Amino acid sequence: MATAVAAKEEPATRFAKDQLRAIIERIERLEEEKKTISDDIRDVYAEAKGNGYDVKALRTIVRMRKQDANERQEQETILETYMHALGML
Repeated sequence: MATAVAAKEEPATRFAKDQLRAIIERIERLEEEKKTISDDIRDVYAEAKGNGYDVKALRTIVRMRKQDANERQEQETILETYMHALGML
């Protein structure tokens, strides 16, 4: 009897295993692509540094360009306020 039940579950189990394997393989492929892209970005920053650009400033600009214009303006205003309060401006 147990063999008959196991035989009925086998296609579903096989499907679940195949689906799980496919998901894992997709994640692994995407992780490899992410690593490749990360390496490419690092190479571009190294090239910029070699050409005399300040990498820290470039990273800040890239981060700021990702932000919404209003959010960026708000952060700049807060930063300027704090700098004034500390006598830095």
